[in-house]
Amino acid sequence: MPDFINITEAAGILTIVLNRPEKLNALAGHMRRDLAEAMERATRSEEVRVVVMKGAGNAFCAGGDVEVMGDLMGRGDANEFARLLGAGRRVVTAIRDLTKPVVASINGVASGAGFNLALACDIRIAAESAKFSQSFVRVGLHPDWGGTYFLPRIVPPNVACEMFFLGDAIDAQEARRLNLINRVVPDDQLETETQKLAERLRDAPPASVAAAKQAVYMSDAATLSQMLQYETEAQVNCFKTEDAREGVRAFIERRAPRFGAHTERERVEQPR
Repeated sequence: MPDFINITEAAGILTIVLNRPEKLNALAGHMRRDLAEAMERATRSEEVRVVVMKGAGNAFCAGGDVEVMGDLMGRGDANEFARLLGAGRRVVTAIRDLTKPVVASINGVASGAGFNLALACDIRIAAESAKFSQSFVRVGLHPDWGGTYFLPRIVPPNVACEMFFLGDAIDAQEARRLNLINRVVPDDQLETETQKLAERLRDAPPASVAAAKQAVYMSDAATLSQMLQYETEAQVNCFKTEDAREGVRAFIERRAPRFGAHTERERVEQPR
């Protein structure tokens, strides 16, 4: 089977490329498993500081391969279909469990599971030509890959309903207006701007970024009191790191800080 997921690692940046451009990077074969394993590799790596997700060719990801679904339906194989859904769940969980930032670099189509894969990432940067849709309804299926969790937390319920019920595509500027993406850049600048963003994230203090990522997502289900307690514990843990000492020294000395120069891996624990 062809290698539909390409992985490269350079200077602390792990880049994952969905590599099925002739099918707009629609998910098929072992792509879901390979994506999850790539994210889990980033979790284990001491060197990786940021992950970038992108698609080969003219698309980010067109979602699940409908021809594969048709074959499963023809065989009445609901068990295999459920297995694929579980593999997608593994990918989304791995992205959110990763303490390092994950950037979606979106070129062209991001539809169905591809849209929700992008929503699972921490930061999204898109080319002007990018298109987004919750296309499940167009083939009589239900949103997956966390879409029903992510989308209503970004847009109002009526907007989420319209996107889920109709499956219409929106362009990058509309997605930006709805806060579905962070940045829109000219198509020919997407690669450069993604690299710049990844390098800034790589050079940020790891413990501080990890704690902030955890705080953002745990706040969905936490009370103010719980978040205040978490902030106290996270802040104290960050206070003890070499990166914090370097940041304070650099501020006093009026120079740019050099975070992550030490070898000790520092992590902020969840609140008790």
